[in-house]
Amino acid sequence: MSGSAERRPLKILHIDPERNWGGGEAQVLGLLTYLAARGHQNDLLADPAGQLIARSQSLNVKRIPFVLRNDLDLRGIPWLRRQIGREKYDVVHFHTKRAHALSFWLPRGDHGPKFLVTRRMDYPEKSNWYTHRLYNQRVDGVVAISQTIARLLSDAGVDAKKIRLIHSGIDASRFGGSLDRSRARESEVVVGCLGVLEERKGHRYLLEAAVLLKARGLKLKYLVAGAGALRAELEKRMADEGFQDTVNFVGFVSDAAEFLACVDIFVMPSLYEGLGVAALEAMAGGKPVIASRVGGLAESVVDGETGILVPPRDSAALADAIAKLVGEPERAREMGRKGRVRVLEHFSMEQMAKRNEAFYYELLGSR
Repeated sequence: MSGSAERRPLKILHIDPERNWGGGEAQVLGLLTYLAARGHQNDLLADPAGQLIARSQSLNVKRIPFVLRNDLDLRGIPWLRRQIGREKYDVVHFHTKRAHALSFWLPRGDHGPKFLVTRRMDYPEKSNWYTHRLYNQRVDGVVAISQTIARLLSDAGVDAKKIRLIHSGIDASRFGGSLDRSRARESEVVVGCLGVLEERKGHRYLLEAAVLLKARGLKLKYLVAGAGALRAELEKRMADEGFQDTVNFVGFVSDAAEFLACVDIFVMPSLYEGLGVAALEAMAGGKPVIASRVGGLAESVVDGETGILVPPRDSAALADAIAKLVGEPERAREMGRKGRVRVLEHFSMEQMAKRNEAFYYELLGSR
């Protein structure tokens, strides 16, 4: 296959066995939506109890239940080998790190499908036999959703020619209403945080900052959206500090735009972050973003222009940044406006999907 004349519709197998809904699954859904509209045939292997299966029902996509418990779960390999051989896919796209390991056990050949993996997390990759064999020998291409991830892969010995930087994207039109809707204003500024309640998201540093800000006399309210294993622990900690009426844990939210409409300042105190889709959503909603200077957050948020970047695990710096934006509301609003422009120009869902599609054709053209 070569040249634009060969840009026929493709047959693609997507593998995403995650059960929880998150930024990665939203990207897969956006990609499937675009590819289906372009006439490509898409088969989706996903956990039958997961959100991705449920949310893709309206798409012209064949949904196939597939359970993968961990990297060492090989129970489905014989069936998957038969599926790939029978369906003659052009591309097999592994969307999660858990799925990446499947490529070790699948047949390769000049006339078989091209294997593509997407790397979303900015954990350092070890330079060992596993990394070299997986990324340099078992797959044909690697999508890195941020420059940080691309660098970490390269530092671990992954062939730079195989890596493509394709930023995650969002549907910014869903968040435009946040600019026009005015919530019922109260005396306190509302600080919002959206993300799964796990250690890597750094919620405890935001809550420590809340204690510091209260000691300074700043009356703020906090909305913490997301489910996770740390919820009970975080709620108890805030109750012990006397924050029952100040910090509200709202649980999982299905509509991020509606949540963001209730927020004045968005905070993302992550310890690790591939790119930070929640930060992009907040920017699309016209909110200034305070984020840790980690992973792709340092690429999505422009320090001093669309928000403020602070060192990770630094509650005092987080408190200072929040206090600064509370004290300069017009500057905060200007950051929000610039953030939305940045998302529209650089982080749209359509741009993300087009670049993945182009990478498919590039890999197939290398035969």
